Amino acid sequence: MKLVRFGSAGAEQPGLIDAQGRIRDVSALVSDFSPKTLTPELLGNIATVDPTQLPLIRDATRLGPPVTSVGKFIGIGLNYRDHAMEAGLPIPSEPVIFMKASSCIVGSGDSIILPRRSTKTDFEVELGCVIGKPAKYVTPAEALKYVAGYLVVHDVSERSYQLERGGQWDKGKGCDTFGPIGPWLVTTDEVPDPQALHLWLDVNGQPMQRGNTGQMIFSCADLVSYVSEFMTLLPGDIISTGTPCGVGMSRTPPAYLKTGDRVDLGITSLGEQHQSVVDEPAAGKKEA
Repeated sequence: MKLVRFGSAGAEQPGLIDAQGRIRDVSALVSDFSPKTLTPELLGNIATVDPTQLPLIRDATRLGPPVTSVGKFIGIGLNYRDHAMEAGLPIPSEPVIFMKASSCIVGSGDSIILPRRSTKTDFEVELGCVIGKPAKYVTPAEALKYVAGYLVVHDVSERSYQLERGGQWDKGKGCDTFGPIGPWLVTTDEVPDPQALHLWLDVNGQPMQRGNTGQMIFSCADLVSYVSEFMTLLPGDIISTGTPCGVGMSRTPPAYLKTGDRVDLGITSLGEQHQSVVDEPAAGKKEA
């Protein structure tokens, strides 16, 4: 299934995408797609329903984050060999873990807001694994059984905050709007091999990133298992699994995002994102 949350920000309703690519309302079956409802049992119940019997959403509508109330938004750094090489950093012997603030999560078509004093806001297309049941000390062989589904993550990163202002990476990763996810949460039955997905990202129509999840240093199963050694993973938690080469920081000259840019990105079978880059609204004003 391709699960969505549609509607204005803060008032999204749960839905799914039917065979014709249209939104069907599933609010009669589930109140929302959240940590409390992302259970194998509930998803199994929804899967038994004929989508043609669900209300059709006929009007164009915003797609919000397909999961709400995310507890942990976990990032993995330098997980593609070519990206580590372009960054001039050694290949990690163990996964590099950082945290993105859950408050940075927005919908797949929402604007990216440049923070005040930002000079090096960068783009990173990534595969996200969404946890479906509690996972602690799980083995790689069992790890994917704890995944509810997969989605596109745009790990937007302010490099000067991340690398030049001391401390951890987190301060460059969690700014508002720096975590577009979706458009859909695609359940695992539709993604038989998460290590065989093509990733791409363009800025203003220019190809910037091209990769395949088969190039990961640590697979999705490896990452779920590894992270579960250090923290209990709970339903709704997201692990963003790293980005391939081509990021703006590593280009000559660097190609950072600026006001007015358009970013398009996607992953095979998981849908596409489309974002405009805008300035932080002035104090007391809301984004248009």
